[in-house]
Amino acid sequence: MLAVVFIIVTCAVWAWWARNSNKNEPPAIPGGLPIIGHAHLLIGDSIQLWNTVKELSYESLKAGGAIAASIGPRTIYVVTDPDDYLTVANTCLQKDNFYEFAKPWLGEGLVTGDLPIWKVHRRLLNPAFSQVVLDGFLGVFNGQSRRLVRDLEAEVGKGPFDHWVYTRHNALETICLTALGVDFTDKSVLNSEYVNAAEQMFNILVDRFQRFWLHSHWLYSWSGLRTKQDQCLKILHNMSNTVLQKRKADYLRNRDCKDVEQKTKGLKFKPFMDLLLELAIEKGAFNDREIREHVDTMIVGGHDTSASVLMYTMLMIGSYPQVQEKIFEELNSVFGDEDRDVTKQDLSQLVYLEAVLKETMRIYPIVPVTARRLDRDVKLHTPCGVRTLRSSSRSVGSTPQRYPSAPPRSLALVWEEGFV
Repeated sequence: MLAVVFIIVTCAVWAWWARNSNKNEPPAIPGGLPIIGHAHLLIGDSIQLWNTVKELSYESLKAGGAIAASIGPRTIYVVTDPDDYLTVANTCLQKDNFYEFAKPWLGEGLVTGDLPIWKVHRRLLNPAFSQVVLDGFLGVFNGQSRRLVRDLEAEVGKGPFDHWVYTRHNALETICLTALGVDFTDKSVLNSEYVNAAEQMFNILVDRFQRFWLHSHWLYSWSGLRTKQDQCLKILHNMSNTVLQKRKADYLRNRDCKDVEQKTKGLKFKPFMDLLLELAIEKGAFNDREIREHVDTMIVGGHDTSASVLMYTMLMIGSYPQVQEKIFEELNSVFGDEDRDVTKQDLSQLVYLEAVLKETMRIYPIVPVTARRLDRDVKLHTPCGVRTLRSSSRSVGSTPQRYPSAPPRSLALVWEEGFV
């Protein structure tokens, strides 16, 4: 019994010392408790967590762009200053340990991979992330846009509905058609299973983060959340394995085909899956597990982000009739009465619509929070050490010094005074 008490007291003293030994720390938020620090602020539902993130971000803004908090002995810096944010993003590339929570799902993919692996794989796959590749999929984007319009049209006159369902399914089909080269538009059951499993998996990751005692991998392995996670992973990995096996078989069948060779000869940029398979099969750069992890990452990253931006953009446009009217006028000036596909030249003329999209992403960033491990000294208020830096991209987009006329919660006609 005395040993247990001694260990607890020792941990408490060490945690206190770790948080208070450096007097050059940014101001700490109030409410920290012995041993656990501010971890109790995480407890609750997802709404509570989001409110906590917003409050921390606002406190950071008021403090000049950086504040300190703690989860147990670990110091967490919340940074909202845009210059500091950029410095950390370019200097400290090592992801925080919290990203480990998603590794059973995404493995060593580009989002969760360890830094040495990420550097090698990012360099190999970089040609797939280019404007040249995107331009080649305009036909797919047009077809999927018309498909989404038809889906939404079926809801007209029926009252309120959740358009998030349609944007997610459409985005999932689109990422499979483009980056992965697989057509799942006629497989609604498979798509629904994947979308539901992905949503549950995101909820599991959030729940685990909020229950700070489950940050321990050992405790988590005995929890009910781990059981739910395993069930979801079966569905999620089934999708990526289906994509991998189909495309790998297609590649092997066509590798000696002269037509395919002529099409790809001389092309520097190739779609993601084509490049991935070529590097794996012809050069041995990836094994099947690594291919599947990159496919998993591409599916979840490609469909969830696009669907979120589209969902928020629709909400914002619908909330501001004046903005909606200006978009309509711009579309009418470019397309008139023609019912034709959008071309690359058309996109360059849709200046106001692009501004609305960018403004929506400023207010509702695709990734509202990122976390990096401070493994070196950087020119900030934060010295290096066993510490984590959380950057709130949502609040970076609301920094008064960078956006003095930007309203915190509205499009405000997309800053008509000078934004466009």
